[in-house]
Amino acid sequence: MTNFKDHKISLKLLLGFIPKALMSHLSATTKVDYYSKTLHGEKMFYLLLFSIYDNERLSQRTLEDTFNSSGFKALFGLGEDEKIRRSSISERLSKIDSSYFKEIYEHMYERFSGLYDKTEIEKYNLIRVDSTIVSEASSKMKEGIDQKSGKKLVKFSFSFDGILPSAVQVFNAQKYSSEETALPEAILEQVKKEEHHDNIYVIDRGLQSTRVMKNFDQKAVKFIIRSKENRKFIETASFLDPQNTQKWEDWEVIKDSKVKLYTGKPIQNKRGKIHYREELVEKEFRLVVIKNEKQNKEMWFLTNEFELSAREVSDYYRKRWDIEVFFRFLKQELNLSHLVSLNKNGIEVMVYMTMIASMLLLIYKKANNLGYKTAKRRIAMELRDMITVILIIFAGGDPDKVFKT
Repeated sequence: MTNFKDHKISLKLLLGFIPKALMSHLSATTKVDYYSKTLHGEKMFYLLLFSIYDNERLSQRTLEDTFNSSGFKALFGLGEDEKIRRSSISERLSKIDSSYFKEIYEHMYERFSGLYDKTEIEKYNLIRVDSTIVSEASSKMKEGIDQKSGKKLVKFSFSFDGILPSAVQVFNAQKYSSEETALPEAILEQVKKEEHHDNIYVIDRGLQSTRVMKNFDQKAVKFIIRSKENRKFIETASFLDPQNTQKWEDWEVIKDSKVKLYTGKPIQNKRGKIHYREELVEKEFRLVVIKNEKQNKEMWFLTNEFELSAREVSDYYRKRWDIEVFFRFLKQELNLSHLVSLNKNGIEVMVYMTMIASMLLLIYKKANNLGYKTAKRRIAMELRDMITVILIIFAGGDPDKVFKT
């Protein structure tokens, strides 16, 4: 088989982390296999995982071709008489219990993140949160976020801990077009599952609601949010020391203050129309402003974390860029920019499987010190070699004569 001498972990070893016992338990205790003669939950799992790695662009047709190929059947022990049609895959995606894939994803994340060492735990308690949108191209989606063009969108809100994707939510209702609605729901849903939720959530300018920040603080959710510049506030205390200016590289801290923020209070007039009246929120937050003199650029940050230095607040926010890199990886390497199913259930199944595939690939990448594209390419090569070995043995041959180990 392909032998990469610099590799510390192989795909075969990585596949051993897939929780087969959990899959069997879920098959017995959930409705994932109801009304299915061929595409049982486990077969669907491996079909999607294999197809995500082995195809440049996923579609229901490529899923059909993959399932019916001799290589896939050999690798996963399926009979040659087992056949499936694209229409059956489409129907299965729309009806199969998506919670089956969600539980497998959450179990694998918990297991992998439990292997982080103390340094990594301290480093990766920063949860980068952001959303990305995918539009359908066929105008056939029944439920989605409407656009002026007539097309519909689906929004995926992800949490990323710096190594692995820690949570994902799928939104297709119109109200989630605003990040003011989508991100708080995604964050609070993740907080529910955390035993101590001492993470710091790093959020871009899409979320500016003072009420949401106040709600986060009441629920002991720490955050750092990139604020819009020149936001109206009242300063109640300053942490700046005139005798000790904080500077690094081309940046300087020009404000580090305890502040109160304004919000819009909805008021209904006599005609029944809603307008908003400016109202001061009594809760105090921290405002950090840094300035780059060379670029004449300011960056404003709002947080409820008072223990960090102003530079740490800035540095922590800048790590948010990791999730942008992660989005690009998902779209370019794992087909997330293309909707295989136009049904919300099918979309959820594909997202959870993409997260599982991404976790395995990211661990493979990190352990073997590879780039994203190289890791994806080598995983595909190892998959094909595993198939070749099985076919050689099935034909009565000796794979050692083909592959040097």
